[in-house]
Amino acid sequence: MAISNTYLLGLYGGAYEPSQSAAATAAKARKTQPTAPWSLAARATELKPDALLRATLASRRLIDEDAAKLDVKGASADYKKLFALYKGLEGLNALTERSSVKGVSATELAQIQKRFDAGLAEISTYLSKAEFEALRLVQGISSGVSKTTAAVPRDSANSVTGPIHEGSVSSPVDAFAGDTRFNITIKVGTGTSATTKNVAIDLAELGSTPRTLDAVTGLINGKLADAGVQTRFGRDLIKAEPRTITAGGKTITLPARPDQWALAIRGSVTETVGFTAPATSDAVYVVQSAGTAGKLNQLLKFQSDGGTAVAPTAGNLGEDQWVAGRLSQEKLPEGVTAVRASAVAPDGSLWLVADVSAGPGSQPIKGAQDVALLKYDTAGRLVATRTLGAAATASGFALAINTDGSVAVAGSVTGALNTSTGDAGKPGDAAGVADSFVTVFDKDGQEEWTQRRGARAADEATSVAFGADGLVYIGGRARSGVPGTTAIGGWDGYVQAFKGGAPYPLAAIVSTGVGQTQFGTAADDAVDAVVVDGSNLYTAGVESGRAVVRRFTLDASGVPTLATTRDLGAISGDIAGLSVSEGKIILTGTSRDSGLAAGQTTNANSGGKDVFVASLSTDLVDSATDRLSWYGGAGEDSAADVKVVDGKVWITGIADRPAAAKDTDPTTAFLTRLNPQTGAVEYTRTWSGEGSQAKPMTLAVAKNGASVLDRLGLPQGEIAQTDSKLLTAATSLRVGDRFYISPADGGRATAVTIDAKDTLATLARKISVASNNKLKVTVVSEGGTVTGREGEVNTTTGGLQRLSITAKDGKQGAILTTGETGRDALAGLGLSPGYIGIASADKTVQTFGLGLPSNLTLTDAAAKKTAGEKLSGALEVVRNAYRGLAPKTASGASGPVPAYLTSQIANYQAALARLTGG
Repeated sequence: MAISNTYLLGLYGGAYEPSQSAAATAAKARKTQPTAPWSLAARATELKPDALLRATLASRRLIDEDAAKLDVKGASADYKKLFALYKGLEGLNALTERSSVKGVSATELAQIQKRFDAGLAEISTYLSKAEFEALRLVQGISSGVSKTTAAVPRDSANSVTGPIHEGSVSSPVDAFAGDTRFNITIKVGTGTSATTKNVAIDLAELGSTPRTLDAVTGLINGKLADAGVQTRFGRDLIKAEPRTITAGGKTITLPARPDQWALAIRGSVTETVGFTAPATSDAVYVVQSAGTAGKLNQLLKFQSDGGTAVAPTAGNLGEDQWVAGRLSQEKLPEGVTAVRASAVAPDGSLWLVADVSAGPGSQPIKGAQDVALLKYDTAGRLVATRTLGAAATASGFALAINTDGSVAVAGSVTGALNTSTGDAGKPGDAAGVADSFVTVFDKDGQEEWTQRRGARAADEATSVAFGADGLVYIGGRARSGVPGTTAIGGWDGYVQAFKGGAPYPLAAIVSTGVGQTQFGTAADDAVDAVVVDGSNLYTAGVESGRAVVRRFTLDASGVPTLATTRDLGAISGDIAGLSVSEGKIILTGTSRDSGLAAGQTTNANSGGKDVFVASLSTDLVDSATDRLSWYGGAGEDSAADVKVVDGKVWITGIADRPAAAKDTDPTTAFLTRLNPQTGAVEYTRTWSGEGSQAKPMTLAVAKNGASVLDRLGLPQGEIAQTDSKLLTAATSLRVGDRFYISPADGGRATAVTIDAKDTLATLARKISVASNNKLKVTVVSEGGTVTGREGEVNTTTGGLQRLSITAKDGKQGAILTTGETGRDALAGLGLSPGYIGIASADKTVQTFGLGLPSNLTLTDAAAKKTAGEKLSGALEVVRNAYRGLAPKTASGASGPVPAYLTSQIANYQAALARLTGG
């Protein structure tokens, strides 16, 4: 053996170890942690992608701790949990990748989606129960602060119009030109003690003074001051920004257009401001999609002929594709994918029922698609949004408004829809199958009741109507018997009746089913429209390819009984609307068959598919006064929606399109008013849209809804200054939705459940209590306006309020986890599940958030892309957690060598020299 310093140290009592090779030392370092399943060594024995996919589809469990092998003796059990979770996430990733492969059959996709849903739920459950020793792992995020994306609007006495002027503020405003007279109503106080002052405005009083913004607002404010009210008018600057366009694959920046200006109403919390006009005409609203991709949804407002209002002569600032008679063009919110019904309320406001794939920025939805009820004022401003709150997916097909302003919405829903505390989270009688629903809101948009009545097989409500004494009727189609009826074959038509009301004063409104009937043939049938006229209920639909109208009598309880049926013959098309007006049944639709048996023909079919309007006797017995009118060109015409007002039929749709036209070919929209008795066309407008595409979806008519106020951007009626603060109204939350809060260091989770009267403030208290005061929850405001004159107390009005959650002590907080499938409140609040607090508050336990949403799906290309990205991120977090478990390497000694050791080493070296003859 060679004599060395090491050997001498051993002789003189120093430590001595045989030297090790660098390779052996490195091997020892690698074994401080078990071999990870993503390492090169482990990958050599892993399943190939195809085998992994098959194993994932066939397995009962994705996460199996027993299958996770550790090759370091005494390693922490945390490694087994991490490795088992990693394998489960890999399985989900394999499903995602397979679903994105082109050509995968619908059957296989359905199987993949089912396994994906089950696997994601398994991972959620596992993470909520897994107990780690040296780290904290949550499904959601790890953050020091978390804010709800859901927000509640603050009350505001201020209001701003759309832009009415462009350029210099000293230039005359075109919108002020001509006969401009209107009234401002100021209601002071509330209830029986309220008084209303009417302030008449006539811009002709300015004489030869140019009608600039300052001149006009000065005139108005002088009148308001004379009336002794606090409300004032002003102007708001809308600063122009540079624009970008794409041309030839390149992004080009264009200079900003001139600045724009809007009118601002600066009110008071003690005053309610409204507007009226002495000269009015009827208004017609049309909702359309435009553009080749159909992604631009717009609300158009037209002024009808007749009346006394001055007709518009040009479009407003920023609008395009103007057509004579159009008053305004507004873009619908992002996320709206379809609008199938619209109606005007008694106060002149417009309600739309829409399908949304994403809620507004302050109102996230809980599932893949929800139904939204949108309320617009007469100036085209969105003033309220209500979402149904479906946990999975829902579609809105019909809308009706009662004489008291209450609103009924009907459609279909798949997955959970809490209608009472007893069915919270339940998906319906048959999971994954669409059921009919109907929801009734009061005039302010507060939900009163919801009914979900489904057959065992799929069904949907396609029409809705109000009856007397709180009765609501829905019509639709079902593949099996709806409760209380028997199926006939294929799709059947059905009618159901419900009644809502309070059992005693101040009690909550409840609803019950009072009757139902199902009918049709052995083939496919449906109810496409329903209308109530006194003690009669009428339905219209296509039954086995034939247009059929039915009359039901209603007894004292509102139960329908079939009285008369009229078969109008083969239709080769569809039904668009049904009304009772001036003693006649008015049926509208489209057909290629000119042989409909609906009375004397006034206008002949033009060939192709035309719109028809049938005027029939209310007893559905053939009559000499029955009339059938056709409208259209030689090509394909459609009737997207129909409204009957004062005995005249308003129709909107696509006009005279070539039968062989492609989806991307130009389309021309039309709006027409037709006399159903004579067939005479009394009014018509046609127009195109962005990319030469315009596709109307719905229409609604407002009596006396057009006036000079439209060009000023001011609404008719009172300006809404407040909206509901209840979470069940302002968000997509439903009663019974919940989430859980558990201690950061482990322990029993506490449920936080949404109640009917919850607001942001009450929910904040619930969260604080459930966290055992570990979380600090505050209601924060943003985007508000500070008001208050000199010497007054400043107050903030307008804007939004959200919840902000932090750890109360600034360190260790708590963990939020989602509620059960079908009743998750975190999704409705826009809160991510996960840990709230400092990531390493106690300096020994690190927190890792997977950032893995519990509502991932593989339903379309965008969803698959999102799922893949989220899973890749979660896999990376698990790898980071593994590295976080690595033992800390001891640092080497440093600093000056002690004197005694220096002397000892010198003696060793002298002895070595003597032994070796050196």
